[in-house]
Amino acid sequence: MEVAPFQASLLDAAASVEVGPLAGAVRRRVLSAGAWVDLRPRWVEGADALFERLRDGVPWRAERRSMYERVVDVPRLLAFYGGGEALPDPALAAARDALDERYAAELGERFVTAGLCLYRDGRDSVAWHGDRIGRGGRQDTMVAIVVLGCPRPLLLRPRGGGPALRFELGHGDLIVMGGSCQRTWDHAVPKSARPVGPRISVQFRPRDVR
Repeated sequence: MEVAPFQASLLDAAASVEVGPLAGAVRRRVLSAGAWVDLRPRWVEGADALFERLRDGVPWRAERRSMYERVVDVPRLLAFYGGGEALPDPALAAARDALDERYAAELGERFVTAGLCLYRDGRDSVAWHGDRIGRGGRQDTMVAIVVLGCPRPLLLRPRGGGPALRFELGHGDLIVMGGSCQRTWDHAVPKSARPVGPRISVQFRPRDVR
């Protein structure tokens, strides 16, 4: 597994890994059609240490998928932890518990799965999409994403096209996409022609949302 060199942040030199508070620290941005996003910069203290533990300890796998009548490599490495499976680091369990405490009443249920993506360098990406497999395609839901490692832009735009919003996320930032966001908006992490270091995103989802 070849991964670009990782440059730790000078602002995140904590030896231990902890999640910060959410109450009073989250900023909500209301979008169109009942969608919204919550942002909590630098939510994970010691995020760079967590990045290195996950990069080195998760059993990453490469996948191939059918696309446009041919089979292509998925441009990132993946790992998935279903409901009831132990997460690969206790810090992720702490993050999920904190998200449940903050959002369970609004969501009406808990986050039960965790999908991890490792973007090795600027050539790795994810195309425009919404998490519409399962209930996400027909019901309001939430997807909470913790981003570790080097910052990359996460883009959001209305489904069907339109001007995109840009969120530069990395080093422990949290973004929560809620309401109708998965049905009425798309998101993407574009390729980068400039040299960028590796990035891990951790996506916490409720049951039957992919």
